[in-house]
Amino acid sequence: MNKCAVISGASKGIGKATAKVLVDNGYRVINLSRSRCDVPEVINLTVDMTEINWLSHCSQEILSNVGQPDQLLIVHNAAVLLKDTIESVQAEQFQKVLMLNVTAPAVLTGLLRPLMGEGSSVLFISSTLGHKAVSNSCTYVTSKHALIGLMRSACQDLVGSGVHTAAICPGFTDTEMLRGHIGTDPAIEQGIASTIAMGRLITPAEIANVVLFCAQNPVVNGAVIDANLGQIEQ
Repeated sequence: MNKCAVISGASKGIGKATAKVLVDNGYRVINLSRSRCDVPEVINLTVDMTEINWLSHCSQEILSNVGQPDQLLIVHNAAVLLKDTIESVQAEQFQKVLMLNVTAPAVLTGLLRPLMGEGSSVLFISSTLGHKAVSNSCTYVTSKHALIGLMRSACQDLVGSGVHTAAICPGFTDTEMLRGHIGTDPAIEQGIASTIAMGRLITPAEIANVVLFCAQNPVVNGAVIDANLGQIEQ
């Protein structure tokens, strides 16, 4: 079977781990990102999804590389996490966060929908912050809530198509994004681990395996799946 996966932000973190898992499971993988994915088999297309008209510059290149697969998997993974609050947020930065984290997934799905046959899927990497909130992450929290809404809307719009959707909500995953937010202080990491039932951070490969499961199992259609090693209730 000709299986193709389009992943946004596959150059590092969860996206890169997902690219590797999918390549290992027979997918032809295309990375849409400003940076290259160094998994050798991955096709890299350089795009900047924070720009409002990004798709107009690369839609034909994307379509020609995807081709006509038997099954197409879209993984909306690219995101930006800023340290901001409702008191400090600026309109321009809010717009850029929503553009990358929410608008880009919507328009990319619209572009690729005609190529999606039965058994294809659209998976959204949200966050545990897609249905709760913490301080100092205002735009990120807002965008991840919106991404779950986008997944649910897509599920309804795709009724009868044989294409399924799901939102995967990772907890604290040991990625460059998280490290950029919390730093590398062992005390901070231990403090985070103490809130997790398994007592450690999640690895990107663990989330990648959840992505593969969701792609292969239409029963998850419309589901919001927590992948957080269990959070300790406070």
